[in-house]
Amino acid sequence: MKTFLSATSIKNDWQSAADDLIQQLGDIPAEANVAFIYATDTFAIELSRLLDELKQKTNIQNWVGSVGKGICSNSLEVYDKPAVTVMLADFPENSFTIFNGMENAPESKEYNVSLTFALVHGDPRNGLVSEHINNLPEKLGNGYLVGGITSSSNHFFQVANDVTEGDISGIVFDENTQVITSLTQGCTPIGETHTLSQCEHHIAISIDNRPALDVFKEEIGDVLARNIDRAAGYIFVGFPIKGSDTGNYLVRDIIGIDTENHHLAIADNMKVDSQIIFCKRDGQTAIQDMQRMLSDIKKRLGTQQAKGAIYISCIGRGKNLFGDDSEELKMISDVLGDVPIAGFYANGEIAGHQLYGYTGVLTVFL
Repeated sequence: MKTFLSATSIKNDWQSAADDLIQQLGDIPAEANVAFIYATDTFAIELSRLLDELKQKTNIQNWVGSVGKGICSNSLEVYDKPAVTVMLADFPENSFTIFNGMENAPESKEYNVSLTFALVHGDPRNGLVSEHINNLPEKLGNGYLVGGITSSSNHFFQVANDVTEGDISGIVFDENTQVITSLTQGCTPIGETHTLSQCEHHIAISIDNRPALDVFKEEIGDVLARNIDRAAGYIFVGFPIKGSDTGNYLVRDIIGIDTENHHLAIADNMKVDSQIIFCKRDGQTAIQDMQRMLSDIKKRLGTQQAKGAIYISCIGRGKNLFGDDSEELKMISDVLGDVPIAGFYANGEIAGHQLYGYTGVLTVFL
């Protein structure tokens, strides 16, 4: 891979945006053969027209991406208004496959090399998306996924050569494509690790054989426990991932508190004997963990040169945690330098075979 080019437009209509992008991209190298595209959901209705125009003007037929409530581009974040970002790249011919739908995802037995990496987008309305994300790495043989769930106020469109919706889609690369990827949680555990001793679906009844709410109150401290409504949006539940050597955990919302029965309602379908922790989320902890992730990326890069990057972050992060001046993307650019970056703010983030929340997933192409 030699070529990575990016451009972003905030023009108000699809034709002006397409013209703006083409002008910014300039002379497109003939070897460019894959394009990543992310557009805010205000452009969703016009996405097909925009995509067709870009295909014609760039002469690139392989496109992959999604719409979102916000997009990431180099050191810029854009929300709640028309915006689109594209990143062009060249990969060895026959080293990638774009797929639409789980049943159409490539299988490793169809190839002579391992399918080691995939960028995947999913439709939040499909109840099987989480299961597909869990099963896709095995179908690929030895695959590692990154990606995100489409976030939108209206139309949940993805791009997999054409505009699509309803399932998962994305691009799968073989072992010849080199990447470095890492994630930032944005939360910090508080207290100790507990065991979920009794639950029904999304209701935590007891933790460590004690009423779930009692354990929760002890962990968050007297100040929050006396006015429990203040914990909303600040305290979350984490489920440690078995076998993780980095201490990763899945963050889930607390969606209800039953003070009469001392139960907690949690946004997950839980299982008895699962490990459970409580964690806090604020701007300072998010910055610290972002810095940790970027230090890890920089260390793993060593003397290698980053050529382009995909960053997919939770819609609850960005301006909500770091402020209104694109600070999340600026931190990445400060570490990677003048490297094209494309991505979006998602309704759930994908790393490995897990669907996360409140995370940022950074993938660097080498």
